[in-house]
Amino acid sequence: MKKAVLGKAYNLSIVFTDNKTTKKLNLAYRGKNKPANVLSFPLSKNHGEIFLSIKEIEKSSKIFNRKGSALVGLFLVHAMVHLKGHLHGSTMERIEERIQKAFRI
Repeated sequence: MKKAVLGKAYNLSIVFTDNKTTKKLNLAYRGKNKPANVLSFPLSKNHGEIFLSIKEIEKSSKIFNRKGSALVGLFLVHAMVHLKGHLHGSTMERIEERIQKAFRI
C-alpha cells in the first residue's frame, strides 16, 4: 500500500504508540491537548512518519463501522494521503475511497 500511495522511493516509518505520546505530539505540533488517533509528519520529500494510537483508533470502530486491521488500514491510508500533501476535504476523501477500494479496506 505504501508503494502505491507514496511511491517506491518513499521512506516511511510507522510507530504504534500510546495516548500519552500522541497527546504530547498533538499538543506540540497542532496545539491540541488531547490524544490523536493518527498523526503524520512529512520530514522531507521522500521521508515521513506516522504515529498511531491503537487505543484512540479502537474508539473509532463504531463511527467507521470497522474493526481490527481494517480500521488501522483506514487510518494508515488517511495519514499517507496527508503525507502526499492533501488537506481534509472532498478531494482527499475521494483519494482515500479509491485507495480503500483498491486494497479492500
